[in-house]
Amino acid sequence: MLTPRTFTIFSLVLLGLSATWIVLTRPAPGVLENPSLTLARPGFQAPDFELQTLTGESVSLSSLRGKPVILNLWASWCPPCQAEMPSFQHVYEDYHERGVVILAVNLTLQDREEDARQFVLKNHLSFPVLLDSGGNVERLYSTRALPTTYFISADGIIRERVIGGPIAEALLRAQVERLLHEAP
Repeated sequence: MLTPRTFTIFSLVLLGLSATWIVLTRPAPGVLENPSLTLARPGFQAPDFELQTLTGESVSLSSLRGKPVILNLWASWCPPCQAEMPSFQHVYEDYHERGVVILAVNLTLQDREEDARQFVLKNHLSFPVLLDSGGNVERLYSTRALPTTYFISADGIIRERVIGGPIAEALLRAQVERLLHEAP
C-alpha cells in the first residue's frame, strides 16, 4: 500500500517525466507554420523539390508527375545505404523502360560530394543521383535515419515509406509492381 508521502513523490516524478516528454517531443520551430514538413508520410502528396544531379542537370519531383517514383535518401558512408544500392540498380534496369523513376538523393550536408561521386562510379549506378547540398530535402522529408525510401505513385502520393535498410530487392520489386498497377 502506498503511503501519502510515497504517493506524492511518485506523482511528482510522473509529472516531471511528463513535462520533460512534452518539451523533448515538441515540433521543431517552423514545422507547424509549414504543414508540408509534417506530411511526408504515406497517404499525403509528396513534397516537391528541385535539385541538381551529379552532372549538373536540374530535376524536380513535380516534373515526374505521371510516373511512379522511388525516392531514396542516402549517404556514401552509410553501410545499409551501400548494401541496398545494387538492388536499386537491378530494379532500375528492369523497370525504367516501364516508366519507373529512381531518384537517389545524397544528403550532401552529411556526406561529401566527391565521396558520392566515387560511390556512384564504383557501383555503376545509372539512375539519377541528386545532391541535397543545402539540406532542403532532408528537412522537407524530416529525415531521421538513413537510408529512408519513399514509394510515390504516379499521381504524386506517398504510398509507402521505409525507414532504415537495407531494403531487400524483393520488397523493392513488390512495391514497384504495386505502383505500376496503380498507374493510369
